[in-house]
Amino acid sequence: MRYPDGGGLTAEQRRRREEVRMRAADFFAEDVKVPCIARELRVSEKSVYQWRRAWVSGGREALRSQGPPGYDCRLGPDLQAKLAV
Repeated sequence: MRYPDGGGLTAEQRRRREEVRMRAADFFAEDVKVPCIARELRVSEKSVYQWRRAWVSGGREALRSQGPPGYDCRLGPDLQAKLAV
């Protein structure tokens, strides 16, 4: 495993990032310019452009968090515990 703690973001971090994207969606609906949104949300303009493309094609739902990346573990709980030791 690359990271001992599993890597990636915690559920709380994913929730906070989703809130930022939802605020961006509100700005998109008000037709606020991308540089202003990026400055207000303290993110890159590139991110805002990506979010806007997703918002145009799929609405607010397209900006929702997709959960942790990767595949679910297919090992049984007993084998997981054995390997964790």
